[in-house]
Amino acid sequence: MRTVEERSVRFVQLWFSDVLGTAKSFQITAAELENALEEGMTFDGSAIDGFSRVQESDVLAIPDAKTFQLLPHPGEGCPVARMVCDVVNLDGTPFEGDPRHVLRRVMDRARDLGYSFYVAPELEYFYFRRGGDTSAAMPVPPEPLDRGSYFDLSTHDVPSEVRRETVLTLEEMGIPVEYSQHEDAPSQHEIDLRYTDAMTMADTVMTVRMVVKEVAARHGIAATFMPKPLTGVQGSGMHTHLSLFRGGENAFYDVDDEYHLSVTARRFIAGLLVHAREMTAVTNQWVNSYKRLIVGYEAPVYISWAQNNRSALVRVPPTKAGKTESTRIEYRAPDPAANPYLAFAVLLAAGLAGIECGYELPEEAGSNLYELSAQQRAALGIRALPGSLSEALDAMEGSEIIADVLGDHVFEWFVRNKRSEWSDYKAEVSEFEWRRYLTAL
Repeated sequence: MRTVEERSVRFVQLWFSDVLGTAKSFQITAAELENALEEGMTFDGSAIDGFSRVQESDVLAIPDAKTFQLLPHPGEGCPVARMVCDVVNLDGTPFEGDPRHVLRRVMDRARDLGYSFYVAPELEYFYFRRGGDTSAAMPVPPEPLDRGSYFDLSTHDVPSEVRRETVLTLEEMGIPVEYSQHEDAPSQHEIDLRYTDAMTMADTVMTVRMVVKEVAARHGIAATFMPKPLTGVQGSGMHTHLSLFRGGENAFYDVDDEYHLSVTARRFIAGLLVHAREMTAVTNQWVNSYKRLIVGYEAPVYISWAQNNRSALVRVPPTKAGKTESTRIEYRAPDPAANPYLAFAVLLAAGLAGIECGYELPEEAGSNLYELSAQQRAALGIRALPGSLSEALDAMEGSEIIADVLGDHVFEWFVRNKRSEWSDYKAEVSEFEWRRYLTAL
């Protein structure tokens, strides 16, 4: 309240997420903020996909004071702030359709076991040229703005300037960025966020996606977190670094282990591997997600772990000398279009299942899995991730752990929505089919 007064903030945006991770918001005046913090703000939940039914529509948005941030406002606009909200029922109980509640519930279970859960995602995305009218959608097929590759250093190209402005904007908002770089594909870029607790990071991912798009739009270009927007190049991932802390100490670290991995870390990794197929529909929730998860484009396909083998699903980055807190694992399947609240929730739940049930970690994958035959992988007991959204939903529907984590409300709506998406996709005749069959058949 003091900041609002001192900075002459006139409006406060109240943000929340629908089940698919689409940012939603409404705006209140600064005069209403105190009431919002004390009592919440009522809105019609039936208007939001995956929220209330019409007959039970009204819900409350309760702003989380810890998420207060001033939004960048170039030019002469009045200062605007934003706060992320928890959504609750009118009686104050948590609303079952709120993705924040899903993540908080599994984080509370980890806390009951003595653990704090930290994540650090790497968000990849593309910049594309818009149509002749800067307010128009990008051309189809999309047109890249550069032909750069990994770590290319350029001084005057528009995408690099836009990325730098984006990072500075995030830093001004108090969001620490660890790295930013050009990625492998033309016009593909990456922003890596400094690790923090999973709830704060999920809020941050929602904010970063918005800022990336808004800064791009100010420069007359488009940014997209679509997992695979271009044929023939790699797609965009959200490699996510995970760690558990216990009493201020990294629970994944063991000085005597050859990989510096504790028993807790090994069982956590085993949980990720055992439940990988079941949670892929959540970490990779779009039809387009599975155009990225194919052999030949650096995305993980096979369920395995390794230290230096980037064909594995789970990678164990080397622990920095003298920095035990840096011990972590990297789960490489998620893409940046996932709902971060649900994605972090299922990753944590799978890892906790491995810890609580004492899962045994299989042997490290020492070979390039892309080069092995199906028979060789089968002999090693290495399964593949689902190859389509439909296959991923089949695995998810049979999963007790994912149903328990998401809760009945989110689980049932998510599956129903995604089955509808798959049905629409199957009915669509694509440009590929026109090119391949129209004159030949």
